[in-house]
Amino acid sequence: MGKLVSTFKHFNKLHCMPQLSIWEKESFFAPQDIIIIGSGFVGLWSALHLIESNPNKKITILERGLIPTGASTRNAGFSCFGSPSELVADVAAMGEDKMWQLVAMRYKGLLQIRQHFAEETIGYDPHGGYECFTKDSKDWEACAEKMDWLNNGLQSITGVPSIFTIADEKLNQFGFEGFEHLIENPLEAGLHAGKLVQALLRKIQGLGVQVLTGIEVTGYTENNQSITVTTNQQLEFSCRQLLLCTNAFTKKLLPQLDIRPCRGQILLTSPIPNFTIKGTFHFDEGYYYFRNLDDRLLLGGARNKAFDDEATETIDTTEIIQQTLEEFTRRHLLPGINFTITNRWSGIMAMGNDKLPIVKAISNQVYCCVRMSGMGVALAPGVGEQITALMNERD
Repeated sequence: MGKLVSTFKHFNKLHCMPQLSIWEKESFFAPQDIIIIGSGFVGLWSALHLIESNPNKKITILERGLIPTGASTRNAGFSCFGSPSELVADVAAMGEDKMWQLVAMRYKGLLQIRQHFAEETIGYDPHGGYECFTKDSKDWEACAEKMDWLNNGLQSITGVPSIFTIADEKLNQFGFEGFEHLIENPLEAGLHAGKLVQALLRKIQGLGVQVLTGIEVTGYTENNQSITVTTNQQLEFSCRQLLLCTNAFTKKLLPQLDIRPCRGQILLTSPIPNFTIKGTFHFDEGYYYFRNLDDRLLLGGARNKAFDDEATETIDTTEIIQQTLEEFTRRHLLPGINFTITNRWSGIMAMGNDKLPIVKAISNQVYCCVRMSGMGVALAPGVGEQITALMNERD
C-alpha cells in the first residue's frame, strides 16, 4: 500500500505545473492588460474588437477546454435572427421594444460575420430559411395575421421589404409530410460553426491576442490597480481588466446573475441519396430546428419535451430527446426513407428571465458579456462591440 501511495505522489508531482522559467514569466504568464475568460464566440469577438481598438494592449483568453466546450462549437450552425412564431412569442414574453432591439442586434451581428470572413472560410450556405407549421400548429394564425407587421418592422432594420412570405407551394419539393404551411425567409443561412471559431482564432492571434487552453478559472481577487486570477493549474494571472464570457457557466464566478443553463441536443444522419432538403428550418417557435449539411440532415432541439431535465450543465445526450428527434424525422422530414444516425451531441446555452444579453460592468475592473439565449452566433459580434466600448470608456 505504501508503494502505491508513493507512486501516486510521484505521478502527481510529474503532472503539476513546474516552476516557471524567466522566459515563461515574462511572455506567456506576464501581467496582462485584459484577461478574457472563455474562447467561444463572445470571447473571440470581444477579443477582436478590443485588440482592434487597442493594438498595443496585452490580451489573453483563458479557456478551460482544449477547444470551446459550451455552445459555440456544439450548435446547429444557423445564421438566423428569429422565425415568425419565435418573434411573436417574444413580443408576448418581453414586449415589442425589446423584441425589435434583439432582432436588430442579431441581424447586425450576422452582417459583421460576412464582412469579416469569406463564405468559403466559414462554410456559409445561403439557401434561405423557413418555418414549418402543421395543421394543428397553434401559432400559424397569429403568424399569418401579423405577417405585414413583422415585415414592416424587419424592413426598418434590414432595408429589405417583405422578408417573410408564405411559401406553401414549396412543401412538396422538400419531401415533407404533415406540414400544412411554410413561411420563407431569404436572408437566413447555415454556416460551419467550427470553421467560424477557427477563423476568429486565426484573426485574433494574428493581431497578438494570446489564447491559452486547458486552464479553468476558479476565482479572482480585485486589488487596487490589478486583478489576480486563480486557476486549476496552480497558476495565477494578473490583469488590469477582467472580462467573463463563459455564458451558461458564468454563475460559478458570478452567482448573482440571472442565468440558467439549457441543453440543446442534436443529431446528424449519414448522407441520403437524392436529398431534397436545402436550407435552414424552424418549427414550434424554434424549439425544433433542422437543416441540410451537404446531403445529410442535421436536426436539433425538442427541449420543450423535458424542460426540467434539459436545464443542466451536463454535456450529454438523453434517450427521451434523441427518440423525440428521431420520431420527428420519420414523421415529417424523411417519411418512408431509411436513414442512419452517425453523430449525436449537445451544447449548453444560457437562458434567463429576459432574452436580452447581459453586457455590463460588475465593478470598475470586472465585466461580463453573457446570456446569449441560444443566439450566440448572431449576437456575439455586436455584444463584443458593446463591451469593448464600455471597457475602453472606463479604462
